[in-house]
Amino acid sequence: MVLWTQCAKVIIISCMKIYLATGNEHKKKEMERIFSGFQIVIPKDENIDFNPDETGSTFIENSLIKAKALWDIVHAPVIADDSGICVDALGGVPGLFSSRYAGAQFSRGRADGKKIPQAEQNRLLIEQLNNVLLNGEKLPAAPYLNGPRSCHYSCALVCYAGFDRFFAVQETMEGALIEKIEDAAGSGGFGYDPLVVISQYGKTVAELSDSQKDEISHRGKAGRALYQIIKNVFLETK
Repeated sequence: MVLWTQCAKVIIISCMKIYLATGNEHKKKEMERIFSGFQIVIPKDENIDFNPDETGSTFIENSLIKAKALWDIVHAPVIADDSGICVDALGGVPGLFSSRYAGAQFSRGRADGKKIPQAEQNRLLIEQLNNVLLNGEKLPAAPYLNGPRSCHYSCALVCYAGFDRFFAVQETMEGALIEKIEDAAGSGGFGYDPLVVISQYGKTVAELSDSQKDEISHRGKAGRALYQIIKNVFLETK
C-alpha cells in the first residue's frame, strides 16, 4: 500500500500542469529545473495575451497581481515571481524597478515607459553606485554583508491555487557589484548577473553553472521551498 501510494504521487506530479506568469524564457528554464516533474507552461506557449500592470509596492504584491491575473484566465494553479536587484548603498535601487531602471535620473524607469537595453542598464547602475560612493552619499537599506558595494537579489514567489488561496515565499541572494563595467563577466544567466560577484565562488552570477546558481540563487531557494509546499498541498487533495 505504501509503495502504491508513492507511485501514485509520482504519477500525479508528472501529469500536473502549472502555469508560470512570465514571458521570460530564462525564468521558465530555471523553474523547469526547480520544479522537476511538473509541466511548466508560460502564457505564450498557449497564445495567451498576458501583460498585467505591476502596480504593487513590494515584490510580494507584484507577484500576487501577476498570479491572480493569469489564474483569472486559466483557472488552474499559477506560479508568479517578482524579483530584482537591490543595491544597499543606493537605498535598495533599482529594486522593484530593476527591469525599467534607466540610470540615476530614471531609477523607476523613463516617463515614456520605454525600457533601455540591458547593457545600458548595467553600465548606468555601476556608474550610479561609483558616483555615490565617491561622494560619500551612501543610503543604507540593509546591512552591508559584502562591503560598500554590497547588493542582493530578492525574489518573491507565489503559487495562486484558487480564489483567495495562495502560498508565498521570499528569498535573497547576496553579492557585491563589480567596480567598473569592463569587469562584467560571464555569458550565463540574464539581466544584471554579469555585474554581481558571489564571494564563495569568486565569480559573477553569469559565470556560474546552472546547478551552482540554482543552489544559491534567490529564485532557486524560493522555488525549492515553494515546491515542497505545492507538492504537499496538492497531494493532500488527491
